[in-house]
Amino acid sequence: MPSTPLSDHVEALLSAEGPLPIVAAGDPVLRRPTEPLDGQLSDDQLARLIEAMRITMHAAPGVGLAAPQIGLPLRLAVIEDPANVADDVRTARGRVPQPFRVLVNPSYEAVGERRAAFYEGCLSVPGYQAVVARHERVRLRALDELGRTVDEEFGGWPARIVQHETDHLDGTLYLDRAELRSLSSTQSQTALERWAQPTPQLAATELGFTLPGAR
Repeated sequence: MPSTPLSDHVEALLSAEGPLPIVAAGDPVLRRPTEPLDGQLSDDQLARLIEAMRITMHAAPGVGLAAPQIGLPLRLAVIEDPANVADDVRTARGRVPQPFRVLVNPSYEAVGERRAAFYEGCLSVPGYQAVVARHERVRLRALDELGRTVDEEFGGWPARIVQHETDHLDGTLYLDRAELRSLSSTQSQTALERWAQPTPQLAATELGFTLPGAR
């Protein structure tokens, strides 16, 4: 397979050991539509890239990572969520464990009209959380790392992860969809207490915003 700028970029990234650097908001790569994955990388390169993304996601730690977050304008993301949260949070947010999954060229569409609003953060916007109203259920279409078709519905928190990571591949950050009055620093204990609530109702009352998509 002939070398391409993308494959060279991937090799440069993979030459370093350990987790990859995560690109922060303000870098243009996070604001550009990505290139579909269609044979630009060898099978070996893709496998090594996916493993590096998995290591980076775990180290951050996070529940998803998109290729632009490591500087690659490629339509590729990984997700995984052990959902180690309190029972009341699990119930309110529909947060259930998700195994490690690779999403190649993903897209999603809403299933039904219901939306859910919860605090959300991003590895590329460190130090902050904000309330985002998202589709409660979505239909995901993608390929997996072996080129097999994925056509599956997600609900609750897994649906939120799918939307967040796929948005990255379209140059969209969660702040573009957020209720900005809810923006809270994770360095503030008071803000952390608001964020840790099963729902954002307390934050909406104290910070003075109408909760979008409230149940």
